[in-house]
Amino acid sequence: MPLIVVTTSPRVAPGLLSHQAWQALRSGPVLTGSAAHPQLPYLAEAGIEAEVVEPDPPALARRAVTETVLWLAPVSEREAEDFMRGVGHAAVALDEPPVIEVVPGSYDLPGARVLDLVGVMDRLRTECPWDRRQTHETLVPYLLEEAYEVLETIEQGDHAALREELGDLLLQVVFHARVAESFDVDDVAAGIVEKLVRRHPHVFGSVRAESADEVNANWDAIKAAERAAKGRESVLEGVPMGQPALSLAAQLLRRAERAGAPESLAAAVGQGVARELFDLVRRAAEAGLDAEAELRGAARSYRERVRTWESAGG
Repeated sequence: MPLIVVTTSPRVAPGLLSHQAWQALRSGPVLTGSAAHPQLPYLAEAGIEAEVVEPDPPALARRAVTETVLWLAPVSEREAEDFMRGVGHAAVALDEPPVIEVVPGSYDLPGARVLDLVGVMDRLRTECPWDRRQTHETLVPYLLEEAYEVLETIEQGDHAALREELGDLLLQVVFHARVAESFDVDDVAAGIVEKLVRRHPHVFGSVRAESADEVNANWDAIKAAERAAKGRESVLEGVPMGQPALSLAAQLLRRAERAGAPESLAAAVGQGVARELFDLVRRAAEAGLDAEAELRGAARSYRERVRTWESAGG
């Protein structure tokens, strides 16, 4: 006889079960280990009775030797895994082990674990004194720090560390969305989804774009229309002036070039070292280089040379 275990995801609303799961549950009788299982009201609504019993894996394994046992697993992934591990060990010890069949009742879609992060952030914001007192302004240093740490792992080619650093950066996004009073993380996600769909008509609409250059041209045209709709007159509006100076100069030059600004505007900007630096940024852009990345690369090389000198005794 089989032991049929129906599992459910804590990230899917209770009652939204697969057809296979509903078929299994209707074959009953259903056993579960908690009277507070979120699926129970929906089973009752469907006319399916469930009995709450002690979650004893060895006893259930023995019972499944002579009869079909249908177990509604805990929603907690850890508890469900512990139960399956216990049942497996108990079944192996029996002379005639039962067949164990796992029926997934609900599945996580890609991105479902972000819901866990939102839930954790809600709890931290409510119960942790430090998290509770943070504001957009106090979080700025952490946002910048995490962004630069992501950049560092990319430059080093450390993709294992990149996963962790992206998680830290994602936390900052969710944290700011939780701190906000006029919007939440769903509004943030909805906004970027709408923007991406709007700016990719060659993917989500009927516009044709066969090359990256055509995509860029469409993007710029759509952004220009958005600026006009918002009453923005300058192509430079929206450029964050707080970014590092080299990347700031490069972005200003790039925006101006796309708007058709004459090259003469970039000549003789500033004085002394400032003029030379701005000209270097312009020349780097003409060569297809990122001045900020080039200087960071040189700085890393210098750091390694200093460390080598130090290890040699100075």
